[in-house]
Amino acid sequence: MNQNIVMKNPNQPKHFALIGVAGFVAVRHLRAIHDTGNVLLAALDPSDTVGILDSYFPNADFFVEFERFDRHIDKMRRIGTRIDYVSICSPNYLHDSHIRFALKHQADAICEKPMVLNPWNVDALQEFEQETGRKINNILQLRLHPSIKALKKNIDRENGEKIYDIDLTYITSRGHWYFISWKGDIHKSGGIATNIGVHFFDMLTWIFGKPVENRVHLLENNRASGFLQLEKARVRWFLSVNAADLPEAVRKKGQRTYRSILIDGEEIEFSDGFTDLHTESYRQILKGNGFGIEDIRRSIEIVYHIRNTQPEGLSGEVHPLLFNLSKK
Repeated sequence: MNQNIVMKNPNQPKHFALIGVAGFVAVRHLRAIHDTGNVLLAALDPSDTVGILDSYFPNADFFVEFERFDRHIDKMRRIGTRIDYVSICSPNYLHDSHIRFALKHQADAICEKPMVLNPWNVDALQEFEQETGRKINNILQLRLHPSIKALKKNIDRENGEKIYDIDLTYITSRGHWYFISWKGDIHKSGGIATNIGVHFFDMLTWIFGKPVENRVHLLENNRASGFLQLEKARVRWFLSVNAADLPEAVRKKGQRTYRSILIDGEEIEFSDGFTDLHTESYRQILKGNGFGIEDIRRSIEIVYHIRNTQPEGLSGEVHPLLFNLSKK
């Protein structure tokens, strides 16, 4: 053990590093670190458009090269300044490597979804977690949403043999840039079901149980749809980044995102309440209540199956929007 490392008072602010600080979701992590009373010491991103740091941690050291960032973290550790957590907001295909970086430096990881792209990566990281004695936490903010928590409580309370009929619709418009970026590359993002749908699949399996059947009706670069049979639910799902798929009423309002979950024909309202969910996720992680590797296993298996399945077209339990698209 390095004798220069000084044990910190548990009430002192935790030290953070952040990978992917120029990304879209990074600001939520910066706010969460700040609002939980902790401090960001170092950040990394190949893009230097990171002026957002001035709003939260202007004194954080910033790097555009991973090698220099790695050396800096190691030098800090050797003089007794230990990083407690590494927050990971990098592209999906790099999560596995960046989680390993965190654990190698004796820090816990806080990773944006999806934690990894393939089921076997889950097993490998679980072994690495055991070897290092560190913890991998995943951001699964929908599990902390008040409406979703209330829904799970109601379903658990019924505790019967009822099978629910669910229509999940999520349309979040993206421009041409999306398909030029890493998000449009299925090998880097995992495809649309992974990139925008994995947290919904996590939420549904958390509430309605493990998957029994997983069928794919449509799989394109900008939209996907299928049917998922869970222990307690039959789920018709539709995901899209195409603005043309938005309901007309939504387009007329100038809105570019539409979320809907119908359970036995009744809408579950969860459009609001997203503002502070990352901060609440950090609060729970800091208390030792973060969502770990086993929590994400089912959703990773589901999206892996979706992107590796040949779509079967309009057969079986098909989402209503898919019928509408076929008529255009």
